[in-house]
Amino acid sequence: MSIWTRISQALESLSKGEPLSTVFEHLRAPPERSVAFTIAVIALGAKMAKADGLVTRDEVTAFREVFQIAPEDEPNAAKVFNMARQDVAGFEEYASRIAGLFGANRTAPDDLMEGLFHIAVADGEYHPNEDAFLMRVAEILGVEERCFVTMRSRFVPNAEADPYTVLGVTPEMDKAEIRKAWRQLVRETHPDAMIARGVPEEAIKLAEKRMIDVNRAWEQINEAA
Repeated sequence: MSIWTRISQALESLSKGEPLSTVFEHLRAPPERSVAFTIAVIALGAKMAKADGLVTRDEVTAFREVFQIAPEDEPNAAKVFNMARQDVAGFEEYASRIAGLFGANRTAPDDLMEGLFHIAVADGEYHPNEDAFLMRVAEILGVEERCFVTMRSRFVPNAEADPYTVLGVTPEMDKAEIRKAWRQLVRETHPDAMIARGVPEEAIKLAEKRMIDVNRAWEQINEAA
């Protein structure tokens, strides 16, 4: 059963007139967290689209890149997007409900934020309203400011991604400590690890980009030493 079929079933489980934001209350069990993750990225992406006042073709394409949406599954993805865009609930309520899904898992919110960053910069621009939106979502999800800055440096056009920032280390740290941090990030970015914490297989392109950035950062530090 594809994740889009499961998403369709989750939407059908909503009572008549019940807003999309309540769907997360039904998706707390680990097997359904991948459904919740996908809905969360699309729903918050729809809310973020309002931040810069324009939904571009590039942003729609970005959804397909993150989730590898097959043509036959596009109606379900569009349904989630439109339900979120029309829902009177604000993005902060969505973010708060989503935060409750993660519990003690502090890596899953980072995965979600990366999906949102991917969508935010899809049109080649990073609007100040999008930055404010993402900062507030990150705050609600409990994403550390350092992690947020690291993501922004990796995703935002023309931003210089400092290799030490990408790995969450400092130049003063011992080379062995930096290597340990790099190896830990590689383990956390492995597709199997991401799937285990709720990222659907359809969104593993997020892992591919993160792995490239993490390995490039280590190479830059290693070569400079």
